[in-house]
Amino acid sequence: MSFPGRGGFLYPILYMQVERRVMGFDPGFGRLGFGVIDFAKHEATYVSCGVLTTPAGGRMGERLYEIAQDVRTLFDKYQPQEMVIEALFFAKNTTTALQVAEVRGVLLLLAEEAGIPVKEVKPVEAKLALTGYGKADKKQMQEMIKTVLRLPSVPQPDDAADALAIAWMGAGSARSS
Repeated sequence: MSFPGRGGFLYPILYMQVERRVMGFDPGFGRLGFGVIDFAKHEATYVSCGVLTTPAGGRMGERLYEIAQDVRTLFDKYQPQEMVIEALFFAKNTTTALQVAEVRGVLLLLAEEAGIPVKEVKPVEAKLALTGYGKADKKQMQEMIKTVLRLPSVPQPDDAADALAIAWMGAGSARSS
C-alpha cells in the first residue's frame, strides 16, 4: 500500500511508519477546503489537499447532501485518524455564517459516524502557531505551510492551503496537550 508524497513520488507506508493521519477542513458552502497530513515522530508529511465545490443556485439540501457524499469519499480514500475543523467565528455576513455553520454540522456528523475524533481550531490560533502572529495575512500563512511541509510551491487554491494549516496546527496542539 502506498500514498502520494512530495514531488509526486509514492512512499510506502511501512517506510514512513505513520503514527497518524490528520484531515483538516476549512468549511465553506460553495468551497470546502480539505488537507491531509501524515505525522510520524516529529515529521509532518503532506499527503493531499483540495477543494470540494457545490454549484451556486442549487437547493440547500442538495448542496449539503453533495458535500456529505464527497466528504465520505475523502474519509474512505484517506482513512484519517483525526479531524481538525476551523472553529466558527463571527462574520459580517449573517447568511454566509449560517451556511458555514450548516456545513460544519455536516462535517461533525460525518466524523461522529466514522468514529473520527474532532478538534476545533480558531483561525487566530492557526495563524499564531504557524507565523507567530495572530493577525497574519493569507500570503504569510500560505508561505509558512509551504515551508513546514517542505512543498515546492504554495498549495492552491487558498481554501486548500488553509485546510492544511488547520490540520497542521490542530494536530500539533493535540500532540502537545
